[in-house]
Amino acid sequence: MSVILLVFLISFYTDLRFRRIPNILCIAALFVGLVLQFVYNGISGLVDGLLCVGLAFLILFPFFALRVLGAGDVKLMIAVASMMNTEFFLLTLGYGMVVGFFTSVLFALYKLGFKKLIAIIRHYLRCLYLRQFILSNDNGLMKLKVPYAPALALGWVIACSQNEEVLFLVSAFRYQVGI
Repeated sequence: MSVILLVFLISFYTDLRFRRIPNILCIAALFVGLVLQFVYNGISGLVDGLLCVGLAFLILFPFFALRVLGAGDVKLMIAVASMMNTEFFLLTLGYGMVVGFFTSVLFALYKLGFKKLIAIIRHYLRCLYLRQFILSNDNGLMKLKVPYAPALALGWVIACSQNEEVLFLVSAFRYQVGI
């Protein structure tokens, strides 16, 4: 858990500050994740880690291909998935996507302003109603680059708050410290 926290903290900072998630961070996290899976759980842990890596790729690559997510976000989640089991990864990803929706709307509101955001939303709702895509004269929302690593990190925190093992570790730590 502490390795995942460190990876998310670094990616949180770099994505907000530079709009990039370093490749070396993702490669190192992937390698460390698979090694830790093998050390703590043997071959079954390594297989579980590789399964999560494959699942992360299968779920997230289409979002990258559609330009909904950046490559760094996909690589980050693939690397973090190597340290998780399937259920925990899916929870993290699900919560991250929900948080990401709200943070993206807030970010767009901040960058574009309320009137422009409403106009873009109306345009896409009109496209849904007509069941055909109409190219907009103003692609402000499509050009907006939203840092998504913070949302994925918050999704992980929410998933941790729902995980019994994590809650037990926090409880044991609080007991030892006397809080």
